[in-house]
Amino acid sequence: MTSGPGQPKDSLADWLLIRPEISWPSWRGACLASGAPARDGFRIFFTARRGGRDSGGTARILTALDWAFADAEQGRPLTFALMAKWQRTVLGHDLVGFRTMPAFAKGGRERYGLAPDTPARFERCLSESAQPDLPLPSRAARAYLDTLFFHPFADGNARAAMLALAFVLAREGVLLDQVQPLQTTRWVDDAEGAAELAVLLGILITAAKRRLSHGRQS
Repeated sequence: MTSGPGQPKDSLADWLLIRPEISWPSWRGACLASGAPARDGFRIFFTARRGGRDSGGTARILTALDWAFADAEQGRPLTFALMAKWQRTVLGHDLVGFRTMPAFAKGGRERYGLAPDTPARFERCLSESAQPDLPLPSRAARAYLDTLFFHPFADGNARAAMLALAFVLAREGVLLDQVQPLQTTRWVDDAEGAAELAVLLGILITAAKRRLSHGRQS
């Protein structure tokens, strides 16, 4: 996935170099208990982002979110095939495959290369979302960033990344009631930012658990 003469730098190659070196934070939090709050955090986020200007698109992403949570409840592994199922709903397309050309984001400032083994490498990265020796917030953050920086689909990768994050959390019983703080630009060469995303997820999980506990006591 090296860049040829005159080509922009391959941001995906940069991410794959940085990814193993990220100092993911420790976390002593606990997953939410059964009877956790409704999945309002993600639903509110998607509705606020798209609802007024694209009601059809909002309905599709909310349906895909329901699929993701249902798959999480069944304990399915995170795979490209599973994500492609959600993405067919998100985009309203019958067929959704791995992109066939280099992809660009952030006004062309990041270019994600494509090599014969790119889909297989993405699959291996997704499988690490169940890595037992890494705390849940870090695994969810990494799955989110993997999706952004592999940019596997021709369209809708930001939505796919958020669905992957929601799935990894929900598979372990975590349902966030606030999601908006996660929404900021992420860069491939920002290892500290990746770790900070995991810290933020840990804070949001803990806050959701605390609000749930207080709600039950009132």
